[in-house]
Amino acid sequence: STPKPSSAASDVYKRQMKIGVPTEVKNNENRTALTPAGADRLVHEGHRVLVQSGAGVGSGISDEAYRIAGAEIVETAEETWGEADLLIKVKEPIAQEYGFLRSDLTLFTYLHLAADQALTTALVDAGTTAVAYETVQLPDRSLPLLVPMSEIAGRLSVTMGSYSLMRSAGGRGVLMGGIAGAPRAKTVVIGGGVAGEHAAANALGLGSQVTVIDISLPRLRELEHRYGGALQTRASSRYDIAEELATADLVIGSVLIPGAAAPKLVTDDMVAGMKPGSVLVDIAIDQGGCFEGSRPTTHDDPTFAVHDSIYYCVANMPGAVPETATRALTNATLPYVSAIAGKGWERAAADDAALAKGLNVQGGRITLDAVAKAHGLASA
Repeated sequence: STPKPSSAASDVYKRQMKIGVPTEVKNNENRTALTPAGADRLVHEGHRVLVQSGAGVGSGISDEAYRIAGAEIVETAEETWGEADLLIKVKEPIAQEYGFLRSDLTLFTYLHLAADQALTTALVDAGTTAVAYETVQLPDRSLPLLVPMSEIAGRLSVTMGSYSLMRSAGGRGVLMGGIAGAPRAKTVVIGGGVAGEHAAANALGLGSQVTVIDISLPRLRELEHRYGGALQTRASSRYDIAEELATADLVIGSVLIPGAAAPKLVTDDMVAGMKPGSVLVDIAIDQGGCFEGSRPTTHDDPTFAVHDSIYYCVANMPGAVPETATRALTNATLPYVSAIAGKGWERAAADDAALAKGLNVQGGRITLDAVAKAHGLASA
């Protein structure tokens, strides 16, 4: 059992913490890590919340709204990062932010380190305590801080995929639901988790034929039961994936191994056999992608061609709907942010095994096996 802290230690856990919320700098990333409602809660718990000026603008949140909630507005990224004990973000730091990392900082954000050698090295070199939203895991193996963004990415994948299927966007020129006398498009979803299910549901809603491929037969039975036979299912294998892709118009890749690089389930050879103008959307691109030809793209330039097909591999898909995504993210992360701020990282992790699984790097060492394995290194 975990020993109770001494009264002196308890006083330390109750100290005021400075929580920094910087403006996101990734391409077209308009989300922010905290809503005014979240700031209000943290301020009333006795903490200082430092929000970089303009951090909420892309999500429809003004500096004044944060001020009313009790947050302090600071002008620069240097001030926000430099003054914070706990820094919360949406997306992983990019190269221009590496210089802000330091050993006495706790960073809480999406990290996806298995697909990012440069950031992993920067965090190790800086000695930062880096906690990833996407590896916080409950006893039932669910990922509470990934779920809301997976829901959004799943739904968006079909929206963007159906747009990309238009001839004007380079696609086949087919309508998802067809029309009387014309066939419906066929959508294949690889991976039946949260994102995959939301993609399938959205595709069904648009009238598409839908097939879900997953390695778990119990999960496939669950989906068939839930959707009353409206979708088809296939057990995952190279053969089944290749066979389904040969007749697909839209393919959604939503495979996830928590904290690890995504497996490459769709090969270039499979894509070479697909219909000209077919579209493939890789939701797993944050973890390296589950299509062999995938590479990260941006909202400014979201697609590229592989053989005669179109790939959509935007690495921050929910950033396109920030007013929805920012609120959904804060709803999920705020209890954990509150725990870290109120207790300090060490005590918060000791009290919550799910949160402890979020630790990826600490004290100059990689602590998550999946990240270490992805980079051929040893974990602590």
